[in-house]
Amino acid sequence: MAQWDHISAPSWAQRVVLLYRRHHRAQVMPSAWDRKRYNSELDKAAALLPSLISSEYLGTRFQAVYGVLLFADISGGVIGRSSHGHFTSLVENCIWKSGSERGTDELVEALNHYLCDILEDVLTLGGDILKFAGDAVLLLWRTRPSEMAQTISLVVHCSWQIQKYRRHDMHMGQKFRLKIGISAGDMHHLSFGDERRQFFCVIGKALEDVCEAGVLAGAGEIVLSASCWELCEKDRFRTRRIAGKTAVKVTGMNQMSQSECQVILDKLLQKEKCHTVENEFTYPTLLSGSHHGLVFQFDDRVLQDVLSELRPVTSLFLRLDFDAKNVVFFRSVLNKVNSLIQEIIYPLKGEVNKVLLFDKGCTFLCVFGLPGVKVLHESSHALQSAIQIFNSCSEIIAKIGTVSVSVTSGMTFCGLIGHPLRHEYTVIGHKVNLAARMMICYSGLVTCDTRTYASSGLPPCYFKELPKRKMKGFIHPTTVYQYVGITTKSIFGMALSMKMPENTSLLGRKKEIDLFVNCLEACNRFGQRHMLAFEGTRGSGKSQLLNHLAQLGQSAGYRVFGMELLEVNVRQSFSAVRILMARGLGLQECESCSAREHVLKTYLQGIIEESNYCLLNDIFLVKIIDRNAIFIIDNAHFIDPASWSIMAPLLWNISVFMVMSLCPGFARTESFHKAITDNLMSHKITCLHLEKLKPSSVAQKLCQDLGVVSIPRALVRFLVQRSLGIPYVVEELVHFLCCNKMLLFRTERRGEEAEDNWENLNTFAVQASAITTSSRSSLGSAAMICILRPGVNLDSIALPRNLKEIALAQLDEIKSLEQIVLKFAAVIGLVFTTQMLSYILPTNIKHKMTVLLDSLVSNNILKWMESTEEPEDVQDPSKEPATSAQGEIGVETSTPRKQSVGCQFGVLMFRKPLLQQAAYELWVQKHRFALHCKCAAFLERHAHKCQRCGQGDFIVFHRFAVASTQDKRSCEDLDDGDDPHSWKALVLAGEQMKRERICATADITDTQEEQKQKKAFVEENFGQFLARNKQTTELSSKTDREDNSACSCDCKGIVESVLLPLVHHYVILGNVAKAFYYLLESAAAYLHVCNCYMALRKLSEAEVLRNSLKNKANVISRFEDATFFSLKGEVCCCMGRMELAKKMTRKALSLLGRPFPRTCAEDLVRSQVEKLQCAFYVARRASSLPQEAQKKKVAWLLRQSCCLSLLEHLFSLEGTSVGWRLSRLAVRMKANTDRAVDFYQSVSLQEL
Repeated sequence: MAQWDHISAPSWAQRVVLLYRRHHRAQVMPSAWDRKRYNSELDKAAALLPSLISSEYLGTRFQAVYGVLLFADISGGVIGRSSHGHFTSLVENCIWKSGSERGTDELVEALNHYLCDILEDVLTLGGDILKFAGDAVLLLWRTRPSEMAQTISLVVHCSWQIQKYRRHDMHMGQKFRLKIGISAGDMHHLSFGDERRQFFCVIGKALEDVCEAGVLAGAGEIVLSASCWELCEKDRFRTRRIAGKTAVKVTGMNQMSQSECQVILDKLLQKEKCHTVENEFTYPTLLSGSHHGLVFQFDDRVLQDVLSELRPVTSLFLRLDFDAKNVVFFRSVLNKVNSLIQEIIYPLKGEVNKVLLFDKGCTFLCVFGLPGVKVLHESSHALQSAIQIFNSCSEIIAKIGTVSVSVTSGMTFCGLIGHPLRHEYTVIGHKVNLAARMMICYSGLVTCDTRTYASSGLPPCYFKELPKRKMKGFIHPTTVYQYVGITTKSIFGMALSMKMPENTSLLGRKKEIDLFVNCLEACNRFGQRHMLAFEGTRGSGKSQLLNHLAQLGQSAGYRVFGMELLEVNVRQSFSAVRILMARGLGLQECESCSAREHVLKTYLQGIIEESNYCLLNDIFLVKIIDRNAIFIIDNAHFIDPASWSIMAPLLWNISVFMVMSLCPGFARTESFHKAITDNLMSHKITCLHLEKLKPSSVAQKLCQDLGVVSIPRALVRFLVQRSLGIPYVVEELVHFLCCNKMLLFRTERRGEEAEDNWENLNTFAVQASAITTSSRSSLGSAAMICILRPGVNLDSIALPRNLKEIALAQLDEIKSLEQIVLKFAAVIGLVFTTQMLSYILPTNIKHKMTVLLDSLVSNNILKWMESTEEPEDVQDPSKEPATSAQGEIGVETSTPRKQSVGCQFGVLMFRKPLLQQAAYELWVQKHRFALHCKCAAFLERHAHKCQRCGQGDFIVFHRFAVASTQDKRSCEDLDDGDDPHSWKALVLAGEQMKRERICATADITDTQEEQKQKKAFVEENFGQFLARNKQTTELSSKTDREDNSACSCDCKGIVESVLLPLVHHYVILGNVAKAFYYLLESAAAYLHVCNCYMALRKLSEAEVLRNSLKNKANVISRFEDATFFSLKGEVCCCMGRMELAKKMTRKALSLLGRPFPRTCAEDLVRSQVEKLQCAFYVARRASSLPQEAQKKKVAWLLRQSCCLSLLEHLFSLEGTSVGWRLSRLAVRMKANTDRAVDFYQSVSLQEL
């Protein structure tokens, strides 16, 4: 049995690690937290390694070690229950309660706090932390034989100290407990590996005993092995025998005093010599061979917090279960296994994260997809590596043991675990625990979980479903597959059959289809063969296009032989030829070897001599050309080199009609282009690049796939912006929305009278601006429409896992420091300013920001924004949103900004929204929240009107009316003040955000028939209100036109780049009061700039947030509640809903303490009261209030005045005597209110 750790070549440690850290620890023994202050680069490097690695143990193959081992296994349980489960069940419970990402995040945060607590005492009492294993820690106290008994007492004392921690997280409802096993005696320290990577371990009876003791211990218990019990001070402990075992359970002990502990520690440290670290030995040498993320952390002095990420990875566990005859033999086996693992996984971007020897035998943990090395097809790479490692290791230990390999894929925490003075870079998550359990339960097999099975993209014949088994720590059995690799069936039947699409049109590919039809006609009429190659990025719709072309070819009477190659085929010689011929000859239908022989003899009889049939044993090549056949190869860039050498002459002679798809960036694609250039028959070869779908095609595809005639414009905008016209991304996003029930489908109801309420008004606005792609008349009354579920915010939904894999692979192609900048920028949003980015960046990389941003721009990751003419926005939901001459939003290359180098301010935008979302989701929750707080603090300084409009709140005196919710944030380090550059950049950013929102659906216009149907729909459902209030609508339009000159200020940009992001930040932070505050500000700002439609949307979001609160009074103030209804009244008025506007405004006045009369009697009383208003009383009351209270009162009065002004306008439009009387009353009440405002303001001026 052994315990493992990895470092670089052994030469570095001969001078440093143990000597430096032991000396450092002895000098500052009282507190491990004090030692955190020594944050030199050498300290950081030494924290990744145990003190056991020293000059006396390096440079030799193995060395004897004498000491005490402590194995601490963390278990978990639910608060309020007496039982405590395993760590695996704790992880599963967290995932079940909070989801994969958040549950993993919360668990790691609590686990790190817990480990810091217990390891604080361990380090203080002289323990050496050898290894972390997720839920377990192995500790060592080295000593002399003469001091063994006292050292055991010290270790047991330390065990009682760390058992006292009962840390739990109330939100998770979990608590941690320790199961501790202790052993003592001889062991060996040995090293193995090569020059590239070195591993160190301890092996011996003491390690076997400590693992057994750990298994016998229950939660909160301490168990001593038999050898440890024989060597300890028995009179100091109270113990209890374990039935059938020689180990004992410690039930109590005579506690050691601090002086006793110090005496023992002094003895342990006497033999250690203190040496000075030589200057020429630097930290990069310490980490050569470690994970690249750690290397860049020290090279670039990046904060350790940035290193921790939540990302999907693929874990591979290898377990070697064999009996070691001696240390030399054990080391030789490990060297062989290590060498073959390195050779297999390194070319596929896999890394060995840990080598363990705890309770699961000799185990290697390999990880694919760690930061910086994420690639596509990682699941298939892991499975290929698994079967190769399994076969090779089985040959090494065939007669002495068994090999087990398990592969799982899923969300994990990748980062540092442990104590600030001793930690390791590792992966923790539900899927990692599942892989560890699978290799135990399914011994002697290569297994994988359902996620790996699905994401690998391999045919089902590569797998075999295994019977479900109960696994330790898991409540329910899970489906497990055995990976069998290439079999006879997979060799001949691995081609995926071409799926014929339904009778639906392929949208956006008219040019490609026309080209195929023309070539097909030329082949049919003149016998001209042609080769068509369609090149496009992953997800561009190549497979769908080839499927459609295959159907067209079959309809024309041709035999179509289609095959789809996979990434695994590149490494299989002659696989492409074998599959192609198997499809052509029908060999994929044959179950046995004799059946395949019969088919081949039938086709080859008379062509090849029977004596030469043996040449077809390994590969068969036929010279029969079917002139009436079309060969279709999907993913032709995966053709293996051997097959290409055979197929290339056939292709360049154009002897068959061939259609294929290619992906850029592959060697086969490049060779194809080169061959076209050199080929004399190149006029018969056409290579066409697949363009992205236009927004109109995206909308049509969405309606076609969902089977609806109408979809929300916001949904189309979201899909166009996120997908950039890539069909696969559109499909994944729609599938994610449907699976999470974010879309609702219902039959369109026509002719029904709509009730005049806020919900119907919102429905009217959404449907009136919806995109219609099918004729309602053709579908009759059964036409289905799609709407968004109320409360769904498309901008805040998580990235689907398949898209996250693609985006992370692109992100990891970027340099490390540039990735860090992107991660910080992603928290701000899709569009960000350089000043805001500089504010949230760490100080140690802030000075490199400009250079890094310029590099990202030159690599087409970001693009600079320039001020351009702003298009008109949507004004009235009953009209179609205005179109723009702006082109479709894509990732086109643009010239870098001329003044980018050394610029003081600017605005940048992510070219690929998926990249921004993926970078954002890498943050762990704690760091993410801290950055959102900093972003909010920066933006709140600019959350006001522009200078032209008075620079106040959009809701006058809003901040004074709800001062309790406006806590002051710390922005002392923000020295821009009212810097005009920062303001100008935010305005430019806001203009760009507005352009992105509008231009995404700018080219989608309805036909004349659809426009007539939509107009009829509006009139049928809402005509009663529009007709009744036609005069008001015309008046509102006139008012809007008159105010447009005043709305050409900077407020349009500020509402987009400041107010809306503030809502986003506070929603994520869970600060409902602040989120509601800025939603009201946003709605008021949109009304200020004459955008009634967006004001309606923001108020609808505010209503969803308000309705989600259980106790509104404790979160939303009465003033904000009144303002909410007041703004609703203004929106209703602008949209011609006069009665609804009156209802909302009356409710607002009631909340403001100024109810407006509803009956004639109330009208009479209120008129008399308003005539008797006493100015002296108002002035005296104003003078008695403090200044803050006066401002709050003014805010209430101004809101009352606004409501009364609106009522006066609404009643004046009625044209009746009652309306005239109520209008006069509103004028009188407003005059009294304005008089009170003047009094309060005059008193405030006098006090100043």
